Amino acid sequence: MNLRKGILKSFNSGDYTAAVQLAGSYKAYLEGVAVARNLPAAEMALGRKVVVVFFDEHNAREAVVTAVYT
Repeated sequence: MNLRKGILKSFNSGDYTAAVQLAGSYKAYLEGVAVARNLPAAEMALGRKVVVVFFDEHNAREAVVTAVYT
């Protein structure tokens, strides 16, 4: 398991997924990242810092946004 910092680039409240730019990566985005359901949609403002947990470092589909912070 690996924790990474990121910036929220978009949020889809319909299926609770996000596009995230990982810290240190200025051109690449992860899209369709699952968002923990305990995070209120109102907190998912574009540009917020997020914590992304990777259960499998080689498979981005196994990632989940677990927290937002400022």
